[in-house]
Amino acid sequence: MSTTYRRRAEPFTVVSIIGVTLFALVCLIPFWMIIAGSFTAESKLSVSGYSLFPKPFSLAAYQTIFTGPAVLSAYRTSAFITVVGTALSLAATSGIAWVIARRLPYISKPLAIFTYIPMLFTGGLVPLYLLVTQYLKLQNSLFAVILPLVVAPFLVFIQVSFFRQLPGEILESARVDGASELRIFFQIGLPLSKPILAVIGLFYAVTYWNEWFHALLFIAEPGKYPLQLLLQNLISSVTNAATLPQSTAQAAPVYQIRLALTAVTIGPILLAYPFAQRYFVKGLTLGATKG
Repeated sequence: MSTTYRRRAEPFTVVSIIGVTLFALVCLIPFWMIIAGSFTAESKLSVSGYSLFPKPFSLAAYQTIFTGPAVLSAYRTSAFITVVGTALSLAATSGIAWVIARRLPYISKPLAIFTYIPMLFTGGLVPLYLLVTQYLKLQNSLFAVILPLVVAPFLVFIQVSFFRQLPGEILESARVDGASELRIFFQIGLPLSKPILAVIGLFYAVTYWNEWFHALLFIAEPGKYPLQLLLQNLISSVTNAATLPQSTAQAAPVYQIRLALTAVTIGPILLAYPFAQRYFVKGLTLGATKG
């Protein structure tokens, strides 16, 4: 005969569950109101404001933003910036972090100092603008948005800490067997660093997907606007609804379009989190400890 013992929940556990639940509601309710508002008729939004349920239900905003090429073109631009930018950032960050972590003579320490300096101060907006437009000649190029964000010094040092915790015996045995530094990096270092690569890659992807300021500075052609800049223009000025198809721009449901475009904008990057979630705790805890 087996006896089942029911363990009483500790007060701290109960308070934690209640606190996390309330915090989740605080985060989810505004998001839900954006979704509900995007399906609410413009006449209701302009009079009564937001509500938890879309009444009367309307698809006018989504029909408007997907009728013309503006949103689809901005989606392609944002996707290109995010994919290419994240790939370049991961390559640059991993390479710099590996050299610093390996403590190679004559190069690791100067490179660490060179990487650390931008964490203290930057050159400013005017030098950046002159560099991109006058010297690199990247005005109206998507790489004007990508290149200024390629390396985040803070993420470099997180990856340095992770690399320094890799088993040194494996790296040294590979070197004894005649493997070059590049081979060790690509065949041993990177495969063992999937957790930190996933975390850092997600951070870079979110940064690139949400980027609009550099696009505002360097991109003047509306056809090259990323999705976030299109949303920023629409929010900042009602007259930017004219960028939508001419047949509907005159009577465009502006308030509803703002909410619908916000929902469309945050959707893809929100779906990326579940794929990297299992790496988050391991990647951040291992990479944040002192090496």
